[in-house]
Amino acid sequence: MTALREVAGHLPRRRVPLDELLAGWRLPPTTVDTLQRSYGYSEVRRQEPGETLLDLLARSARNLSTLRGNESRVRYVLYARTVPVSQPHPLSPMPDLCEVLDLRAATAFAVTHHGCAAGLLAVDLAGRLLAVDGDPDALALVLAGEQVFTLDETLRPEARIFGEASAACLVSADGARDRVLSYVTLQRGDLDHWATDRQDAAERFAKEYTLLLGEVISTAAARASVGVHELRLILPHNVNVRSWRKVCRHLELPPTTVMLDNVPRIGHTFAADPFLNYRTAVDSGLLTEGDRYLFVSAGYGAIFSAMVVEH
Repeated sequence: MTALREVAGHLPRRRVPLDELLAGWRLPPTTVDTLQRSYGYSEVRRQEPGETLLDLLARSARNLSTLRGNESRVRYVLYARTVPVSQPHPLSPMPDLCEVLDLRAATAFAVTHHGCAAGLLAVDLAGRLLAVDGDPDALALVLAGEQVFTLDETLRPEARIFGEASAACLVSADGARDRVLSYVTLQRGDLDHWATDRQDAAERFAKEYTLLLGEVISTAAARASVGVHELRLILPHNVNVRSWRKVCRHLELPPTTVMLDNVPRIGHTFAADPFLNYRTAVDSGLLTEGDRYLFVSAGYGAIFSAMVVEH
C-alpha cells in the first residue's frame, strides 16, 4: 500500500500583494473584488529575480529530513507539472535536479496532462512503480511546483494570482504512516474549454464543477471504506474559496472541513497546493494518528482527482 514517508514544502520569502500583481491591467473593480472576496486571494509568494525552477524544486526536496542519507534508495523522481511546458525547449530541470540532490541512479521524468491534479497522479504512479519493482526499501521522490512561465499564464489576469512555491513527497510502496487508502480520478473531456469545439464548455464546466468535485470526493471516501463525514480534513487546491463552500454544502460538511488557510497567504501554487496544505495541517496539529484525510484537486482538461490517506 502506497505511503507518504514525508512531505515538505518551500515558500519563497518574497510576498507580493494582489494589487501589485494586478497593477497595470486596468481591471474593473468588480473583477478585483471577485478575486478578493470570492476567490479569497490576498497575496502570493514569488521567487527573487534570477532564481530558477531548479532552485524552487531543490529547496523543497532538501527540506525532506528523511531524504538525507537515503539518496541511494530513491529509484524514481517524478515531477508533477500543471502545464506541459515549464521551461524553453529543450531545457529540463530534472537532470540538474538529480545531480544536485545526489540522485544520479534514479529514473527521472515528468507527469502532466492532469493539470493541477498532476501531483496526486504522480503519487499514485510512484506507488505503483515501487510495488512492481518489489524492493521494500526503494523510494520515489515526487516534486510539484512551477514558475509563472508561459505566455498563456502571463497574459491572463486570473493567472497572475498563481504563486511560486514547491512541495516534495518521499513515497514508499508500503509503510505505517500516511498510507494511501484510495485514489480516484475523473476526466470530463467534454467540459475541457481548451480542447472542445463547444463554445459553452467553460460555462458548463462551472455549472457542473460542484457536483463533479462532490462525486470524486464521495467515491474516494467510499473506496477507502470511510464516510465523507468521517474525514478529518480535506486538503484542496487553493482556488475559489466560494466554490469550496458550495462543495461543503453539497456534501453537508461544515466549511471548516476544507482547509483554506493558505489561500490568502500563498495563492494557487499549481500542483503543490494539497501537499503544502498537508504541511500546514501537520505543523498546526490538525492531524493525529489514525485520522483519515483527503487530498483533492481539479485541473484544466476537466480533471477531478481525490486521494484518501490515513495519518
